[in-house]
Amino acid sequence: MSSIPSIQTIRPARTFQGSVTVPGDKSISHRYALLAGLAEGTTRLSNFSTGADPHSSLGCMEALGATIVHREDRTIEVTGTAGKFIQPAGALDCGNSGSTMRMIAGLLAPHPHTFTLIGDHSLTLRPMERIRKPLMQMGARLDLVDGHAPITIHGGPLKAIAFDTPIPSAQVKTAVLFAGLQAEGTTSLSESVRTRDHSEHALRAFGATLTRTGETLSIAGDQRLKGIEATVPGDLSSAAFFLCAALLFPDSNLILDSIGMNPTRAALLDVISALGGKIKVLNVEEHHGELIGTIQVNVSPNGLKGIDIAGALSAQIIDELPVLAAIAPYTRDGITIRDAKELRVKESDRIALVAQNLKAMGAVFTEFEDGLAIPGGQQLHGASIDSGSDHRIAMAFSIAALRANGDTEIHGAEAAAISFPEFFTQLDSLCQR
Repeated sequence: MSSIPSIQTIRPARTFQGSVTVPGDKSISHRYALLAGLAEGTTRLSNFSTGADPHSSLGCMEALGATIVHREDRTIEVTGTAGKFIQPAGALDCGNSGSTMRMIAGLLAPHPHTFTLIGDHSLTLRPMERIRKPLMQMGARLDLVDGHAPITIHGGPLKAIAFDTPIPSAQVKTAVLFAGLQAEGTTSLSESVRTRDHSEHALRAFGATLTRTGETLSIAGDQRLKGIEATVPGDLSSAAFFLCAALLFPDSNLILDSIGMNPTRAALLDVISALGGKIKVLNVEEHHGELIGTIQVNVSPNGLKGIDIAGALSAQIIDELPVLAAIAPYTRDGITIRDAKELRVKESDRIALVAQNLKAMGAVFTEFEDGLAIPGGQQLHGASIDSGSDHRIAMAFSIAALRANGDTEIHGAEAAAISFPEFFTQLDSLCQR
């Protein structure tokens, strides 16, 4: 359980300076955990995410027959099932993790057992039809409840398909690739909007062969995986909160160590630069196809401009949009976000919660079905913030609070533990007051 108090008081800061290493990337941690559970041999993972979500993935793998050992040096060892999951004793609990539920469905579908996937209340509200359609085309049987969890998977042999992704979703892509890895024939998947490619890198790291031609990925079935040793890069989505905080103060100086710099995630760094952030890459290395670097962040002497975010860019930085919206009032020209309707079916309706909390802090804005238009040149005041039990909302408004007049209370602050248990401690260490 989280040790974060349910109400966190954020006092305004004078500036934002220091060096920090954020927890391991959630997206990569999930994929390494799931593939390690399927692989043959033992996988050793350093800097695995400390967030609750990837540990839901580890828990599911354990229930399916993998052995999980947490070492004192904070490495995690996963001895896999060599491609043969057991019938779990009960339902597989995915907690709050949509990533776990959607991706593991593809991993489980080819296995000759019955699996039930459950989660917390928030997870049962999130759409799951998007994974059922391609998996059923492959021959899987999945039962949903009105398009939602709990999901019952009646596993069995699958056949390859050619699938066009109707919405940009790395989780749907991953479910299809994980199923295709174990199907008969070669599965191909086309995506018109390129989504994060952690699954492709992870599959190759564990020994799978897959190819990309233009917009189309292909993976041959009946491939076997072998355990690996890997270091998980720092989570750029977690770092996004500190990047945005650094933009709020003219004399800020932030150093982020060992951060993931995957090009399909780096759109966030482009947005930070467009707003007026100055990003200097101090070093960069490659591990299992993933780039890990150290970056320094300051803000331009001209302060923060503004930006319009729409189309493919909205899909690429969907997780970072709440914190960008939260700092939008402090920019000169404001921030407009469109084509982000997917935010309404995340851990909460993030557009509605961002709007509610901006209003509480005294901001003016326009809310759309698919986003928000938030003018710049505004001064926010401290307020009582409702996180809606959503980790990204709790953290986003903690950043907005750093430049507000007066103190801000974040209610439901413990939700931050879902992705970033150390968030409030690290935030406090970087604030100069």
